[in-house]
Amino acid sequence: MATELTFIMIKPDGVQRGLIGDIISRFEKKGFFLKAMKLIQVERSFAEKHYSDLSTKPFFGALVEYIISGPVVAMVWQGKGVVATGRKIIGATNPAQSEPGTIRGDFCIEVSRNVIHGSDAVESAQKEIALWFPDGVTEWRSSVHPWIYEN
Repeated sequence: MATELTFIMIKPDGVQRGLIGDIISRFEKKGFFLKAMKLIQVERSFAEKHYSDLSTKPFFGALVEYIISGPVVAMVWQGKGVVATGRKIIGATNPAQSEPGTIRGDFCIEVSRNVIHGSDAVESAQKEIALWFPDGVTEWRSSVHPWIYEN
């Protein structure tokens, strides 16, 4: 399993509900490393660009309105298998189908208020990271790295 990067965004409802610390804690406790983070009020044109792959869907307009309705926390996480494992930590898009113990299983009820976004593939993570963090991410190695990974 390769070390990779993923993009995670805490959506406006997660920020408003004070879930930032809980969400970050889950990724840290798993053993992933935070490489970049910012709190940002998303502009409409930027939200449309981020969700461009969904632009033909009937819910696109509502999704854009939701993302621009309040600040979001954009993050980049690093670790072995972080994209797939991050998706497991997050849970199913529909909170009713999310297992207890996942972020959406523990904190969400409505699909349209599902607290968090996570890249669904390494390729989409690369695209999202380039969009949200055009200056790149912080390169550092945690002192606990050898306690989490063999090499």
